[in-house]
Amino acid sequence: LMVFRSLLVPLMAVGGFLLSVGAAFGVTVLVWQEGLWGLWHSPGPLISFMPIFLIGVTFGLAMDYQVFIVSRMRERYIHRSQEEAAREGAKYSATEDSVIYGFGLGARVVTAAALIMIGVFASFIFQPLPFIQIFGFALGAGVLFDAFFIRMTMIPALMVLFNRATWKMPRWMEKVLPTFDVEGSAVEKAFSAGEIERLDDEGRPVEEARV
Repeated sequence: LMVFRSLLVPLMAVGGFLLSVGAAFGVTVLVWQEGLWGLWHSPGPLISFMPIFLIGVTFGLAMDYQVFIVSRMRERYIHRSQEEAAREGAKYSATEDSVIYGFGLGARVVTAAALIMIGVFASFIFQPLPFIQIFGFALGAGVLFDAFFIRMTMIPALMVLFNRATWKMPRWMEKVLPTFDVEGSAVEKAFSAGEIERLDDEGRPVEEARV
């Protein structure tokens, strides 16, 4: 909320997380408790603390993937505003351009990270203890659904659908919440205006080279 300066982005992140947890719970119950298609030879009730464990791990990974992708989109949106896009005669709006650009950079990181975690959790299925097998299956299913169906499909689609409203925040909230200049736009403006001196490694002012 404070970093992305948006009300919709955190709401979409939490909503996607709930969908991922629900999907992981559902497929785990179908396979391990209901014995769907006979995939598990001895179906039975799930362990009581499995939901707590699944929610905690899935939330951490889901927010991690969300930050990877959306932070790239936010950087693009800040450095290339709607006015610049219109002035350049761009084919896409500023929000659409930021989603396309950010997705192209962040999706590779999320894909690699998700495949690694899926491989790790899938290895738990081959362990002899049943509760370890259930944990591995549930976590692998949760990461698979969240990374590929939520973070890299639903979230970008919703951001394009909401367009400029994606990066909007109520004015009263803007005044209350502290500002984190993650993209460095305020620093760049200060440098351009000469409000900040450039210093070398020893802390002495650096004069701009004159041609």
